[in-house]
Amino acid sequence: MPDLIHNLDAVRQRIALAAQVAGRDPRSVALLAVSKTFPAEDVRAAHAAGQRAFGENYVQEALTKLDALADLRESIEWHFIGPLQSNKTRPVAERFDWVHSIDRLKIAQRLAEQRPDGMPPLNVCVQVNVSGEASKSGVLPEEAADVAHAIAALPTLRLRGLMAIPEPAGSIEQQRVPHRALRELFDRLRAAGLELDTLSMGMSDDLEAAVLEGATMVRIGTAIFGARDYSN
Repeated sequence: MPDLIHNLDAVRQRIALAAQVAGRDPRSVALLAVSKTFPAEDVRAAHAAGQRAFGENYVQEALTKLDALADLRESIEWHFIGPLQSNKTRPVAERFDWVHSIDRLKIAQRLAEQRPDGMPPLNVCVQVNVSGEASKSGVLPEEAADVAHAIAALPTLRLRGLMAIPEPAGSIEQQRVPHRALRELFDRLRAAGLELDTLSMGMSDDLEAAVLEGATMVRIGTAIFGARDYSN
């Protein structure tokens, strides 16, 4: 799949250039390839090109893909990044390495209870609604500290940081504003004693703004896999 390989390289170059502009080591920004709606064969091709972390939004689709790629399990890191309903937490707790989209304490509690004995702690991020959009999931910024401290105390989970899906904006300066707000919240939580290391922010259209504002993980789908077809 030459287009996919070319796209992966192009995204890595974008990350490296943005990091250079920000005075950062490009290796400080992890690339999460968002493979939702794309077939397992595309994930396999990206894996063959060196990509190891993949993000999924829909539980049932993800489980089908995990089964199809079971032979790669030891070298793939699976991240759940979509809205998570309480009745679908068990398979995520049992089969994923990360969950970015914790928007309420109840979800974290269920994941903690359902994480199997013997597995490493589930890495989690609190999703913050930095743009205040009614249609977006996420805790309000003023609620984030209480939720984060409660999650950090749960066994079998490891609170890694914050995630956001800011409202689209036109210019890079406009894009930087919500990313900066998330990074400032992240810094305040670290100053309050939480051991956080992950800022999951930035997608295909705004990864440069996110990297400039301190993203440690960017979630890139379209720029790698192409436009999505949601008709199915």
